[in-house]
This record gives sequence, structure tokens and C-alpha cells, in this order.
Amino acid sequence: MRGLLAALAVGALLAGCATPPRESADWTVGRLSLRVDAGEAQAAQSLSAGFELRGDGREGELRLSTPLGNRMAEARWSPGSAVLDDGRGERRFATLDELSRAALGEPLPLAALPDWLAGRPWPGAAHATTAEGFEQLGWQVATARRADGVVEARRAAPPAVWLRVRLEEAAR
Repeated sequence: MRGLLAALAVGALLAGCATPPRESADWTVGRLSLRVDAGEAQAAQSLSAGFELRGDGREGELRLSTPLGNRMAEARWSPGSAVLDDGRGERRFATLDELSRAALGEPLPLAALPDWLAGRPWPGAAHATTAEGFEQLGWQVATARRADGVVEARRAAPPAVWLRVRLEEAAR
């Protein structure tokens, strides 16, 4: 999996270059940047990628692409199953948290991501409203700039994780 992270990190500064075209109106499309601080057993990691996302926390699909538009990875999930295809074969996981931990070393709230990108808390967990957006699942989600296509999420608990998403115009 370190190979996938290395491939993702190559595009870290080029996130704005290219995003694959949307296939249907069901897809949320944009670019994302992710940074995970160093932890006890892992080095700091970062990546930038184009993405296409459809579905919700129960069932969906997330495709990541390089800044030049080449597919890096695809995740698909449904109740009781999450599949990661990183171009070297498919790996199956019981949950999205397990999938993201295997891919990035840290569990990310992928089930909540479709709702967060829509500018609202995920209905699967409690949340608290803040001046910039809301807090949920240990993350500060800033939605104040969503009208400009920007959603940011930060987890302060070690290792700290930052996620910045820039939505394409049609996805807003």
C-alpha cells in the first residue's frame, strides 16, 4: 500500500491540473488534498487527487485519479463490504474505516464524506454546529466556503489529519 501512497503523493502540488469528466449527474466531482501527520508507527503522508464520488454512507463509489487524469484507485462499498482496487488487484474489507486505514494508515470518515461535501452533517452520527460549519466524528468540518466550492475537514487528535476538497462548478 505504500506504493499507492507514493503514487498519490506525487501529485500533491498538482491537484489543480486535471479532473476526469463526470459520467452522470449522480457524481460529485472535484479535487482533494489530504495530509496525515506522522504518527507513532508511520511517517507523515500527503496526497492530492482528482475524485469522483457517488452514493452515500451506506452504498457508493469513490474514484481517485492523478492530476493528469489516470486512475489511481477506486473504492466501492455496500452494507458489510468495502472493496479497494488500487490497480494491483482488489482487496476486500468489512468496513470503510478498515479500507481507509489500510490505504492511508488512518481511518477516515468515508461514509460521512458524501454528506459533508453536500455541506451537511452525516445523519449516522451526532454533530454540533460551529461558526464555520459543524463538528462530527471528532472532525471539524468547515462548510462556510462551500458556495465557492471549498469544504475542509480537520481532525486534531493525533495524528492530525487535514482534508481539503475543491468541488467542480457543476457539483456545487
